[in-house]
Amino acid sequence: MFDNQQINSIKGLETPFYYYDMALLEKTLDKAKNAADKHGFHVHYALKANFNKRILSLIQSKGFGADCVSGNEVSEAIATGFPASTITFAGVGKTDKEITTALEYQIFAFNVESIQEMEVIDELAGRLGHTARVSLRINPNVDAQTHHYITTGLDENKFGVPTSELEKAATAIRELKNIELVGLHFHIGSQITDLNVFKSLCVKVNEWKNWFEERGTVIKVLNVGGGLGVDYHNPDVNSIPDFEAYFDVFDRFLERTPRQEVHFELGRSLVAQCGNLVSRVLYTKSGVKKHFLILDAGMTELMRPALYQAYHKIERVSDENEEGVKLNYDVVGPICESSDSFGKEVSLPISKRGDLIAIRTAGAYGEVMASRYNLREEIRHVYSDSI
Repeated sequence: MFDNQQINSIKGLETPFYYYDMALLEKTLDKAKNAADKHGFHVHYALKANFNKRILSLIQSKGFGADCVSGNEVSEAIATGFPASTITFAGVGKTDKEITTALEYQIFAFNVESIQEMEVIDELAGRLGHTARVSLRINPNVDAQTHHYITTGLDENKFGVPTSELEKAATAIRELKNIELVGLHFHIGSQITDLNVFKSLCVKVNEWKNWFEERGTVIKVLNVGGGLGVDYHNPDVNSIPDFEAYFDVFDRFLERTPRQEVHFELGRSLVAQCGNLVSRVLYTKSGVKKHFLILDAGMTELMRPALYQAYHKIERVSDENEEGVKLNYDVVGPICESSDSFGKEVSLPISKRGDLIAIRTAGAYGEVMASRYNLREEIRHVYSDSI
């Protein structure tokens, strides 16, 4: 992960901090963009994954659009230079203020998740004298086969319009005067590593696209969301997802006319591997059956393990030969919660106070979910091209 020069550069830095490999990020973005462009696909970057300013700027410079889930994310995308014509706004709970902000920017489309939301957008658009472009988010009842907290496409999830209400939704679209339907939107979850799941999604998208078109509704955009996963266990071996295979699934199985656009909303797959949380061992501690490494980073800096029991590879950062004796450690943080743990029975070289520890694949849903619980300091970040 780090060469000896980089290790020497970060040894004296105050921890904890997020370390971003900007060269890896650029390589990942280029591969994703080239793979999408091959099929004429449009990719919107999901800001919720990481809205670090330097990362956003690089993504914008590569020609990606923006996928936002709050009014502030819309404003940040605009401030970063994403054209309004490439910004989508999703989320089940958009406030009137957020909707108005997006309408004033004249963004590409709202991904609407209920008939009531569509009625509210219509009313607010009418007050401004605007026409709101919308994509109707349909809940396709496709199991993403991932953690239940990040599965979004099942009948019992809060997201999207259930298929039982589509007839009513289609009627509302025809009757509302300040709404223009531009597309259909689907998103079934995150960290999907089985590409067969996306084949199942394509079947559902084809079904509902045909349903609308048979009723005389023109569908310009098929937005199939995101969800492509990354390899948390082997970040060096599989540092860049197989974007070619991912987009090829949709090219092969998604039915579309030459004039229909296909849009994606990728987040984790673009930024996860470029980010690592670097921490320092505060104390070592041994119980009757356990050995602990107590770090200066905790769940306040990386929430995923506590929230999802998510796995992150944990490594000691060292320029020394790591072939020696290893111990199994519970790697924990300083927060006053028993859930403040990064990993149990993690095999590491025998470690001591002051050693640097890297928690890998933390570029997505890491820095953005950091908090100041326990009145912690704000998380710092370091870039590979700045040390």
